[in-house]
Amino acid sequence: MINKKKRRSDNGSVLGNTSPLPNFYIGLLLAITYVPILLVIIYSFNESRMSTVWSGFSLDWYVELFRDHSIFIALRNSLIVAISASLCAAFVGTLGAVGFSRVKLKTNNTAEYISTIPIMIPEIVLGLVFIIFFALIGIPFGFPALIAAHSTFCIPYVFLMVKARLSGMERTYVEAAKDLGASEFRAFADITFPLLRPAIISGILLSFAMSMDDVIISMFLTNSETNTLPLKIYSQLRTGVTPKTNALCALMFTFTLILGSLSFIIGKRNRNG
Repeated sequence: MINKKKRRSDNGSVLGNTSPLPNFYIGLLLAITYVPILLVIIYSFNESRMSTVWSGFSLDWYVELFRDHSIFIALRNSLIVAISASLCAAFVGTLGAVGFSRVKLKTNNTAEYISTIPIMIPEIVLGLVFIIFFALIGIPFGFPALIAAHSTFCIPYVFLMVKARLSGMERTYVEAAKDLGASEFRAFADITFPLLRPAIISGILLSFAMSMDDVIISMFLTNSETNTLPLKIYSQLRTGVTPKTNALCALMFTFTLILGSLSFIIGKRNRNG
């Protein structure tokens, strides 16, 4: 007979199995994911030039990183692309989600599925598609191509978040505003948009992080004048990893973590609100 350990509450009801396997699995998964990142952060303070040999604590590599003018140029380019792409994605994704919520057609589910395909397509395929398409319509490589491409794969993130928010909204607010004489635009501006604002902001933050992190698509569409920060890091890795590269990766991870945390907090308020 198999004995199962179960925890009981004060009134004697069974609360569940107390097996340690789920906690062990979660701990193992977190260790595999975050221990390498932690090592990169630790070795960014290494005094030695060799990333695999610890010789003492030092902030010299961070000082050298902030003295590298090319890093700030690449950062500026990445910020221009990420901000432009996230704002374009917010505009198109929000309009798309609102439009789908108001139009009831048999093809709605198919159209919504197609709109999320850029998330599922491998980036190398998207990069090749963008090269061919932009060459055909005459969009030059560099900022125009990068912003257009990044906006394309960021739109689904905003679309899905706004769509989820719309599905939980009460239509009675908008209907009440219209009954009081508000126009369609006034009802959207005064009722719908304020309720959607947390989802839109969360989508913008997530799109910004995804754009700042992109390497493959940017590699296909960039030129000599628009080198982005991820491509700068990739080019440094090809010549060898140094604590300077580790310092840059540590700062990018911290920045991405902050954006992700903000997106999570805003999304949680969105769901609770």
